[in-house]
Amino acid sequence: MTDQPLVSIVIPTYNSVQQLRICLKSINSQTYQNREIIIVDNYSDDGTEELSKNYNVKFYTLRGERAKAKNFGLSKATGKYILFMDSDMELANDVIKECVMLMDSNHGIGGIIIPETTLGVSFWAKVRAYERRFYENTEIESARFFITSLARKVNGYDEHTVFFEESTLPCKIRKFGYIVNARINSKIFHHEESLSIINHLQKKLYYGRSLSYYVYHYRHQAKIQLNFAYRAKIFFNKKFMEHPMLGMAVFILKFVESFFVLTGAVVSTITGDKSL
Repeated sequence: MTDQPLVSIVIPTYNSVQQLRICLKSINSQTYQNREIIIVDNYSDDGTEELSKNYNVKFYTLRGERAKAKNFGLSKATGKYILFMDSDMELANDVIKECVMLMDSNHGIGGIIIPETTLGVSFWAKVRAYERRFYENTEIESARFFITSLARKVNGYDEHTVFFEESTLPCKIRKFGYIVNARINSKIFHHEESLSIINHLQKKLYYGRSLSYYVYHYRHQAKIQLNFAYRAKIFFNKKFMEHPMLGMAVFILKFVESFFVLTGAVVSTITGDKSL
């Protein structure tokens, strides 16, 4: 184990104790052993801290959005490499091992994408899972595994946006000439069993508040991510309508999501309230 580089795993949390339990168990089941877990909690009141005491973690509390929590975790990390994940995510057993092996094999790699699969039994969770499967090997995905020193060099995630905030760190690293779309085979499983379409759309409304900021500062990436024609090309090139009901539901969901995001952006512009 001492010959393995240390990997820091940063997890922002807020009242997600049930999902966090699954997340931490998957980390403890990793075939790669030399790791540290850093939890940055937004003052949860559901027993998150108590659960964390059952695992070997560094636990901190901090008010703020995910980008701020991730950057705080980055400041506390002591590993050579760093993995950012959400509390409702579960790692396949070889994720960290594959990431380290790939990063060690090519010093031009600055970020690694870990494929994601959505899990859930509700109709909208199935719709989300169906949509996500078509984004593999496209510009929609974002890296989660990085060289710690490099992530610090570019000042981590952009804390001024919640809209596609996960894309901001890879975008900044790419500007230094590093590859940020390398990928492994092992997956992250995203648990969305309790997905509420109302809560989901409320988040989109909130994310819209920082839409104009993201488009202005990350225009190259935004031009791709917000391009309906690009997504339509992805869908139809990959037999998207194999399941017509799910396919139509994805289009409906994306349309409604866009409406809520744009509404959030318009309200933010009218009121001048772009605070996060």
